[in-house]
Amino acid sequence: MGAGLGKSLREGGARVVATVAGRSERTRRLAEGLELLPSLAEVVSAADVVLSVTPPGSALAAARSIADAARSTGSSPVVADLNAISPATMAAVAEACAGLPVVDGSISGPPPSTRPGARIYLSGVRATDVAGLPWNSQVEPIVLGTELGSASALKMCTAGVYKGLNALVTQAMRTAGRYGVLDQVLADLARNDLDGSAGVAVSATKAHRFVDEMREIAATQAGAGLTPALFEALAAVYAEVATTVLAAGDPESADRSLSPAEIVRRLSPEV
Repeated sequence: MGAGLGKSLREGGARVVATVAGRSERTRRLAEGLELLPSLAEVVSAADVVLSVTPPGSALAAARSIADAARSTGSSPVVADLNAISPATMAAVAEACAGLPVVDGSISGPPPSTRPGARIYLSGVRATDVAGLPWNSQVEPIVLGTELGSASALKMCTAGVYKGLNALVTQAMRTAGRYGVLDQVLADLARNDLDGSAGVAVSATKAHRFVDEMREIAATQAGAGLTPALFEALAAVYAEVATTVLAAGDPESADRSLSPAEIVRRLSPEV
């Protein structure tokens, strides 16, 4: 996602800098075409706006690293946290970045390098600064207001539906396979446009990242006075999926042509 946003901004005419110091080979591959600097400190020093796009469990550590880099270089960029985190975690991010202008953001949709049209929801006093970046019509920025936490709350609600449904379909397929009714179950779900078996294979490669996201959604619902139990359970589902053969590999190389039966077979811990 970060690489896709960066390339959209570059094509829109912005100078886009990043660093892959200490990152994986996959990250290095995805970042090809961006202007890569040797360190995070150099990125923060050069940037007017820093976009943080990480797995949810890394959002707070990333914010602390950005704040440390800003202090060490005497710079003061706008820091836009675009991660799938709860409003409470967003408040912790803002605290970690005390002294820097902070924008709460969330992304809905696939990377623009995969399919244009994702939305970036933004809130905070400086939200319009991020909305006004040259997104090259690849994403649609939407400003929700000036209150930090609004964009994160929205993401927790929508991701709960999208990824929650995916987890439900995954569990339904695994259960149906065990009882020998997989084809019939998928045929019935298809009558209501709920046959998401193709998405199950791709999401499995991201399951390890979804675990923390489900926990952030659980915390958001607890903060609203609701039970966190549902999404704590879905975190356990994704944690289990992350240990299966289907979860191996990168999302870019996921086999989208697998049959439902093969998907279920690879979701079995015995494979």
